Amino acid sequence: MTRTFVVETMLPQIRTALILLMLVIIGAAQSHAATQAPLPSRDANKPEDQKSSQGVRAANSDDSYVIGANDILAVNVWKEPDISRSVPVRSDGKISLPLVGELQASGQTPRQLEQEITKRLQSYISEPEVTVIVQDSKSKKVNVMGMVVRPGAYLLTSSTTVLDAIAMAGGFKDFAKQKSIYILRQAADGTGKRIPFNYKEVIKGKNSNQNIRLEAGDTLVVP
Repeated sequence: MTRTFVVETMLPQIRTALILLMLVIIGAAQSHAATQAPLPSRDANKPEDQKSSQGVRAANSDDSYVIGANDILAVNVWKEPDISRSVPVRSDGKISLPLVGELQASGQTPRQLEQEITKRLQSYISEPEVTVIVQDSKSKKVNVMGMVVRPGAYLLTSSTTVLDAIAMAGGFKDFAKQKSIYILRQAADGTGKRIPFNYKEVIKGKNSNQNIRLEAGDTLVVP
């Protein structure tokens, strides 16, 4: 019996074995993919627009930021485009919205304002969903001027000090008078005062009480 005859005789068995092997490999791969697929989340059956609205609410509601005059607020009432809009907080601390009218925004957190707007809309809309986002925090800024790398207005937190503001502005330029820095602050009665700050002393640990916490509206001047 020649070798060629033997090979030709065994070809059908070889083909059958290869087909069975491929079927086994495909079946194993499908089984592995099924075990790795993530289970549907608890929110999978919720409408997409509802899940999106809840996500925005969770991401942007704030329990700590206190709204102030001149802030720009984005007020969104779900499925109510005629009410939803960006509104500035006026100098008297109030905003105006359709159906809501005027209400005090200054002194409240975004979440507190959400609750107040929701309460007023309940007379007109069934179960209103309101989100308030601070788009531009103009009431919580400090100005840094003079011989710094990046002069400008910077967002202020409750713990921002003079050294923090200098760092945010990129530090000093050459020839900055680091011993003659001062803060301009306006009091509630409209009067202003000038608060000195000697950088050279503070970084050496002397008179560290000069490194005061800045307030909204302060102007830090580096001559």
